[in-house]
Amino acid sequence: MCSTAALHAEDGTLRVGIITDMSGQYADGNGKGSVIAAQMAAEEIGGSVDGRKIEIISGDHQNKPDVATGIVRDWIDNKKIDVVAEGVNSAVALAVQNLTRERKKIFLISGAGSSDITGKQCSPTSVQWTYDTYAASNGTAKAIVKRGGDSWFFLTADYAFGQALERDASRAVTASGGKVVGSVRHPFSTADFSSFLLQAQSSGAKVLGLANAGADFSTAVNQAGEFNIQSSMQIVALQVTLTDVHAMGLANAHDLMFTDSFYWDRTPETRAFSQEFYKRHGAMPTAYQAGVNSSLRHYFKAVAATKSTDTEKVMAWMRANPVNDFFAQNGKVREDGRMVHDMYLMRIKKPTESKQPWDLYETVATIAGDDAFRPMAEGGCPYLTH
Repeated sequence: MCSTAALHAEDGTLRVGIITDMSGQYADGNGKGSVIAAQMAAEEIGGSVDGRKIEIISGDHQNKPDVATGIVRDWIDNKKIDVVAEGVNSAVALAVQNLTRERKKIFLISGAGSSDITGKQCSPTSVQWTYDTYAASNGTAKAIVKRGGDSWFFLTADYAFGQALERDASRAVTASGGKVVGSVRHPFSTADFSSFLLQAQSSGAKVLGLANAGADFSTAVNQAGEFNIQSSMQIVALQVTLTDVHAMGLANAHDLMFTDSFYWDRTPETRAFSQEFYKRHGAMPTAYQAGVNSSLRHYFKAVAATKSTDTEKVMAWMRANPVNDFFAQNGKVREDGRMVHDMYLMRIKKPTESKQPWDLYETVATIAGDDAFRPMAEGGCPYLTH
């Protein structure tokens, strides 16, 4: 019987599958832009690696774990896929991770944030590249409590990502000497936040922590503005997507603090990548899209160096070698699948501070990767050998 590697070598193609949200509330921040980011990564290495032409295919998971696993299973069984990337939506990513672990395929996760992905549900064949709920909430919560925001009420999306974000933020708040006075959970894709916002306002908390993302985040911020929540509470965003802020404008979002892994205008290298991406997509890249590109760059380097697509060999190279590109400097892939890199405390600019349409953020502070991400020993990953 031919080995998988032999079949791939005969086929002459290295196939990358981008599993993403093409049609739902995460489509702008991920979606087609993530496919373009993957194509750029392929072009950056010359369009082929180890003598194999790189082919990018994509699928729309519709934010449904069963749809996602159906697509990825078909890719593995029938399309000779070598690596799966992106996986926005934590429930989707956890389901796909279970499948890729079972089938011994590499999964490079960029859009999904639940810290359980590298914790109790970790996989030896996955890397969570861009951020997670621990890092996204850790720096922000500590900074806000230090500035006097010591009582919190959470408005939380009621699925894996939101629940993990609230849990990790609550831990950071209490560890910093603050307290959580309450929370309320809302369904995915909520149109009317009025009752939830009034609950938050009546709690007496100083801080309203938004543990949601995408359209839910945008709608909550805009409706908080309509209810003048900012007059009695500081609104803190625990996960922000650049395209959402651009679409909603700065009128209600200004001065929100949050933590992110990437901003297009931070360095000459981020600007160079982002301007090329903008030419192709008509929007600046989100952190998730940048993470797709960076993770695939590292993967392609691993395939070239090992002259193999064998999962164990490629994963070993990716762990052994630092990540140095426009996205991360001296990033490291840990044994639990966490790619550790610096994170950045950000503030959304006031309308008067913004000089151009995508001039949206100010970098307030850099948070070293080892301070931002959960220590490996605390995650509960069952695959660790030491």
